[in-house]
Amino acid sequence: MSDVVSLASLLVDHPAADGEPLLHSIDETRTAGESRRAAQDMADALRGAGVRPGQAVAVQLPNGPGAITTLVGVWLAGAVFVPVNPRFPRAEVDKVVAMTQPAALVTGDGVSPLPRARTYDSGVAFVLWTSGTTGTPKAILHTHSGYLELLDRVLGPLRAGRRAGERAERPTPNLIPVSIALNAGLYNVLFGLRAGAEIVVMDRFETATFAELVRRFQIRSTVLPPAAITMLNDDDAITSLAPLRYVRSITAPLSPLQARRFGDRFGAFVLNGYGQAEIGEVIGWTAADAKAHPDKLGAAGRPHPGVDIKLVDGVLHVRPPRRAEGYATGEAMDDRVDAEGFVDTGDVARIDDDGFVWIEGRVGDVINRGGNKVFPGDVEEVLRLSPFVDDAAVVGAPDDRLGEVPVAFVTGDAGAFDPAALDALCRERLVAYKVPVAFHFVDDLPRSEVGKVLRSELRGRA
Repeated sequence: MSDVVSLASLLVDHPAADGEPLLHSIDETRTAGESRRAAQDMADALRGAGVRPGQAVAVQLPNGPGAITTLVGVWLAGAVFVPVNPRFPRAEVDKVVAMTQPAALVTGDGVSPLPRARTYDSGVAFVLWTSGTTGTPKAILHTHSGYLELLDRVLGPLRAGRRAGERAERPTPNLIPVSIALNAGLYNVLFGLRAGAEIVVMDRFETATFAELVRRFQIRSTVLPPAAITMLNDDDAITSLAPLRYVRSITAPLSPLQARRFGDRFGAFVLNGYGQAEIGEVIGWTAADAKAHPDKLGAAGRPHPGVDIKLVDGVLHVRPPRRAEGYATGEAMDDRVDAEGFVDTGDVARIDDDGFVWIEGRVGDVINRGGNKVFPGDVEEVLRLSPFVDDAAVVGAPDDRLGEVPVAFVTGDAGAFDPAALDALCRERLVAYKVPVAFHFVDDLPRSEVGKVLRSELRGRA
């Protein structure tokens, strides 16, 4: 790589020669040379539209090689990348524009200049959005140097097993099954480029397309959100995902039941991980840990090199080497950072004797039933054992006597919905105070765009 600290170098200085394939979708492939030229063409188009270094460019494009070259083109122009979900209606796009004040918007129709452009601090690379499960999503600012550190923080253990002087094998392509407008999608595109891999992107997740891409590109390791894992588990037409061996669950908590189903059916390890948009991925698994500790596959993993962790009253605090610079709205993260530089994650956790971290839920999600703590995930996992329940979410409802009581919402077979049977199932497997006081059937659980259950909406219903 060049000495210039810019994420654009991940494509410009990628080890693939100009004539070698680099970016793929189900029906398109671009060579490294074509990709570099397309990125430079986009940079020229942005400059021609009046975009100046330090200004932002909002990009609303479907997943594909063109979305990646546009991303790099923004950086070659010295601008800040603002991802916009390609499925957002115009009203939502307007909200993103109002919050980040880009100089231009890139869509399938081309580059459109915008008024009232803001100039960001030097070194800012892009905006990421918090999940919005506990409030309005915040626009987080990440720098080129900070994100390169994050990528190398995670890649370090994967490179550590290489002997001195040993030439690295060309990695298998990195398959990205989520939009690069989302944190997980953007991170895994950049992770793959930093590792020197080819990139394969999916515009929409479809089980048959995923299985075809795994076979075509001989994917051994990939990432999947929990909803995609469940879809693959439930699709009888998908009989093999060979040679897939490792799947990292991303974007939202994964049900251990679905993880076991996937592993039993497809012979692949399903590994959790942990991070937040403000601090990046800080806890995860290596292949060596997966082989040595199969009994711990429900854990988030162990801290990455350079990451310190501690528990404060049962809440996980993390000190990464770098973190986000702040928020686009000017808010600082100081209210979450203690004097030693540890960030309060807001997640309840425990750390076992081997250093594995187990996430038990958000502080705000824990239900205090008369002084007894109820973790929703414990109850939800029991409810999913019912053959008539596809998914479940448990939230706290106010109670005059106990303060809060658990209430369950389930999806699945409406005709077989039986609150008495669910109550009996819970009483068989849970201590009495964890048993929900009511069970409600819903067609779907409300979710954010990254798949996290919007518990605030369910609390309103409860």
